[in-house]
Amino acid sequence: MLGTRDLALFIVSGLLLNLTPGPDTLYIVGRSTTQGWRAGALAALGICAGIFVHVAAAAAGLSVVLATSAKAFMLVKIAGAAYLVYVGISLLRSPIEPEVTGANLAPVSLRKVFVQGFFTNVLNPKVALFFIAFLPQFVEPAAPSKAAALLFLGAIFNLNGTLWNLFIAWSSARISGGLTRNARLARWFNRCVGGLFVVLGLKLALSSER
Repeated sequence: MLGTRDLALFIVSGLLLNLTPGPDTLYIVGRSTTQGWRAGALAALGICAGIFVHVAAAAAGLSVVLATSAKAFMLVKIAGAAYLVYVGISLLRSPIEPEVTGANLAPVSLRKVFVQGFFTNVLNPKVALFFIAFLPQFVEPAAPSKAAALLFLGAIFNLNGTLWNLFIAWSSARISGGLTRNARLARWFNRCVGGLFVVLGLKLALSSER
């Protein structure tokens, strides 16, 4: 669809990544527990806007590189696959400790909550690197418009992530973020996603078209 491939695998991978607690999740939990559902929802929407910046930047830059030559396309895919393996190993090895984020965030205006959510995401270089590595793996080499394929994949990822973040905001406002603060659950998610990304990276590197 629109020059993409393995769309089901892409969706599952993205959903598992979204389930993994990270800075965005912790910010949403902090705002929800200190200022309620509306603040958490605006934090989630600010993060959603930040992701669109990363997706647009990745689509603009990568579409030029990927359209240059088959060799450039292959180099990007191999580098991206290696990065996914690295991310997976990092998640498998990273210890998770319980974090209490709500007490660390002073109440601010809802507008500022949105802006802070936006910059929490858009200024995170790890997010930019992830999209550069992840999205090209699911673009067909012969796609007529690689930019459109990249934007389509990014929109799907962002939609699913935003729905999950809104759920986190809602649940955190009611149960004080118990799920996201559970170290054992967070560690389990990290291991699942880490293992998936190692397998995905290896699969993509070994099956890349020559």
